[in-house]
Amino acid sequence: MRLKIENIKENPVNLLRRAGYAFQRREQDEMSFIRPMARSGYPRFHMYAHLEGLALVINFHLDQKKETYGQGTRHHGEYEEDGALKAEADRIQQLLR
Repeated sequence: MRLKIENIKENPVNLLRRAGYAFQRREQDEMSFIRPMARSGYPRFHMYAHLEGLALVINFHLDQKKETYGQGTRHHGEYEEDGALKAEADRIQQLLR
């Protein structure tokens, strides 16, 4: 799911921390954040964010469980724009606007 928050006036890391997300890493211009929904770390919301001028562009999905590697590799992520992702998008937009 993709969100674009226009005219941010604060550091993106601080904004997303206020929304409950923990900074994970930075890869060039893209920042990775997570918001676990359980003590075990999964399921969790996982987002990538970057700046386009004064706009914060967020791409996020729901990781149901840790990825598996090997034959038949699977990511176990949900990307549909309804259910838990829609509710989280609405929550983020309310907090950051």
